[in-house]
Amino acid sequence: MDLNLTEEQTMLKDAAKEFLAIECPRSLVRKMEDHITGHDHELWSKMAELGWLGLVFPEEYSGVGMSFQDMTVVLEEMGASLMPGPYFSTVVLCGQAIRDFGTENQMEKYLNGIANGEMIVALANTESNGKYDASGIELVATPENDGYILTGTKMFVQDGQVADHFLVSARSGYYDNPEEGVSFFLVDAESSGVEVVPLDVVGIDKQAKVVFDQVKIASDRLVGPIDHGWIIAERLLAWGSVGKCIEAIGGGEVAMGMAVDYVNRRPAFGRRVGNFQAIQHHCANMLKDLETSRTLAYQAAWLVSEGRFDSQEIYVAKAWINGAYRRITTLAHQCHGGISFIKEMDLHFFYKKAMINESLFGDTNFHWEKIATFLDI
Repeated sequence: MDLNLTEEQTMLKDAAKEFLAIECPRSLVRKMEDHITGHDHELWSKMAELGWLGLVFPEEYSGVGMSFQDMTVVLEEMGASLMPGPYFSTVVLCGQAIRDFGTENQMEKYLNGIANGEMIVALANTESNGKYDASGIELVATPENDGYILTGTKMFVQDGQVADHFLVSARSGYYDNPEEGVSFFLVDAESSGVEVVPLDVVGIDKQAKVVFDQVKIASDRLVGPIDHGWIIAERLLAWGSVGKCIEAIGGGEVAMGMAVDYVNRRPAFGRRVGNFQAIQHHCANMLKDLETSRTLAYQAAWLVSEGRFDSQEIYVAKAWINGAYRRITTLAHQCHGGISFIKEMDLHFFYKKAMINESLFGDTNFHWEKIATFLDI
């Protein structure tokens, strides 16, 4: 296992960093924080032109044909720039699910639409119970004639306000094992019976409640096998967990850099703040958390690229980085002192991002429990 970046990955990372520095300045992040959708159409179009929206799709569907590991170098720079918008939900989650489990017609329609910047797809998986295991899926899919009727509510749907389509998990059958009877469907956001309600959130990651009230869909909207779609949910969990870990590396590095730069410039009691031992310990602990997280995240990304979606290393990475990103941003605040808590400072964006990432795709306890199963305890 070689975790070093290839020459192509290094070039892609450098290009992403340069592009986002110009097209996604912190002023755009601030603007999108107060925007109801958090989505900038101009930025989305430019990413489509660069091929980012089809980065991991096959070339026959307007894609570039790269791997998940290749995409992570872009995700890291997105985390560093706090890039708003539906890239994660559309490409990292739904796009890859359609690529791996969709029919030929579904791939032709949705992958081309996503890659060309014409379509946004949001994952509607989590419900009010907040669970990421199979028992949490309660929205019902009832067979009717040549299709299905969906009834239920999905919560915390990222980018639901701007979605053209939803990838929806549903309970299509009832068995002793809750992992059986789970299916996934593609639903048009404009379908009769679909109601999208924006939620008040902390930070720039926009979420919505999506109500499905007797929504009728055709049978060709089924993604993967009926009643045996839990494999899709497991893969979505792996992509989401590792993707958020990679984002945290980018964000954590910037937060630490802001703190180090500040303590090297800020005078107090006749010397630089960075000369005080307590501050030096804070900076050392941030670096420790960052570099440990980087190794864990890169290893997990490699495993996902190799098709190993149920590896303990993935759960270890998410469990550790959940806390590490929060610790880094907290220590960065302490290095700055009270000034970092005013809204005009940018550091609070990273702290909010860390708190949100910690709950997405399973919180720390969820992933420690997953690790316990590997340890047979």
